[in-house]
Amino acid sequence: MTKIVGVTACIAGIAHTYMAKANLEKFAKKEGIEIHVESQGSMGIENRLSQQEIDEADVAIFAVDTNVAQRDRFENKKILEVGTSEVVKDGSKTIQKALELCK
Repeated sequence: MTKIVGVTACIAGIAHTYMAKANLEKFAKKEGIEIHVESQGSMGIENRLSQQEIDEADVAIFAVDTNVAQRDRFENKKILEVGTSEVVKDGSKTIQKALELCK
């Protein structure tokens, strides 16, 4: 089973951070993919990914408009980096791009 981890973060850390998180989870579920998403918004890091979740993931999605805090946790991971707006507009396409990286 494909496993994905994700990090979402927008500049303000409010709406787009959480909308992107919801869309990644929604479209991963539709594909039957296990996904864990961490949000790095105005409330700080929420739903923090464990190192085990990161290590076991086939790919990481960074849906961000800013820097990813503690990015070194993802060293040696395949990473798809997109803007939050792209995920909000078409989360399915982002999941498909991530799956392409797994091949």
